[in-house]
Amino acid sequence: MLNILLTRIDNRLIHGQVAVTWSNHVGANLIVVANDKVAGDVVQQSLMDMAVSGVETRYFTIQETIDKIGLASDDQKIALIVKTPQDILKLVKGGVPIQKVNIGNMHYSEGKEQLTSTVSVDEDDRETFRELNKLGVHLEIQRVPSEKGENIIDLI
Repeated sequence: MLNILLTRIDNRLIHGQVAVTWSNHVGANLIVVANDKVAGDVVQQSLMDMAVSGVETRYFTIQETIDKIGLASDDQKIALIVKTPQDILKLVKGGVPIQKVNIGNMHYSEGKEQLTSTVSVDEDDRETFRELNKLGVHLEIQRVPSEKGENIIDLI
C-alpha cells in the first residue's frame, strides 16, 4: 500500500520547516521532491539535503514520480513536495493517489493576489485549484502543523 502521508505545495521545496517540522509531524521517513528542474540539479539537491536529518530524499521529475511512486515499499512513509498546484494536477491526472494537499508557500510575484501571508495565486492557480477540488482533492492552506488549516476554495 502506498503511504503518502503528506503532499505539500511549497515553492521552496525542502527547507527546515519541511525537513524537520512537517516530516516529524506526519512520521515521514522519505521526502520525495517532484520537480522537473531540481531532478537534474545535483547542486540544488545537495543544498536541500543539508536541511534533512534522519529522513531519506528522492528527487524525481513529475513523470518519474508518476512512474515510480507506486513502487514504494510498505515501510516508506512519504512526504511528497512540489512547487506548484499545476504539478499536483499533473500527478493526480497521472494516477498518483493524492486526496489532500497542504498548501504551505506560494510566494507573491507580479500578477498574483496575496490570499494569506504565505500564499499568493494568479488566475491559472485558481483554475488549477478549482479543477483539483472537482477531482475530489481537499486543498488546505497550513503553514505549520500547529496552525488551523483553511480551505483555499473558500478564498478563491
